[in-house]
Amino acid sequence: MNTFGLIQIGLILSSTTITSSLQCNHLPLQQRKVIENSLQLLDKMGKEFPQQCLREKMSFRFPTKVLQPRQKETVGVAIEEIFQYIFYIFSKNLTLAAWDRTVLDQFQNTIYLQIEQLEACVIKKHTQHCWSKELSRLKLKKYFQKIDCFLKDKQHDLCSWEISRAEMRRCLQLIDKVTRKLKN
Repeated sequence: MNTFGLIQIGLILSSTTITSSLQCNHLPLQQRKVIENSLQLLDKMGKEFPQQCLREKMSFRFPTKVLQPRQKETVGVAIEEIFQYIFYIFSKNLTLAAWDRTVLDQFQNTIYLQIEQLEACVIKKHTQHCWSKELSRLKLKKYFQKIDCFLKDKQHDLCSWEISRAEMRRCLQLIDKVTRKLKN
């Protein structure tokens, strides 16, 4: 390859890095927009919380400490994992959920795109600032396993999905609260 070809490749690689870096710098703002959109989609995909499901309240207790570490990078990794779990939950047996499928697809796509964006920004930092808090990681896993088990135990019925949808709303609201604090 000639010198001019090498210069072109170098310019392309550096512009890609700069573009990626700029996207990562605006990640908290982007996350707030994604969360706002996701919350609207959660509202649109289903109707009001069904009266027959009020008796079946379940307390999952989100492990809020996973979103309170000292390092921004650790919070970013935790947020990425939360989005991955949300995507996993909403990619399961949805046959009994009485939701608008088009809006559900939009929600899933929004979450997936946010995961990709977070991976692009967080994974680079993750290798430097290892997600050292294995206990936090396990708490997150346990929390989402409770939701998954709840859905399975209830055979993915309408009420279990509605309760899970309400819980995902709380997760997204917590992430929004944290990202607003990180900006300050």
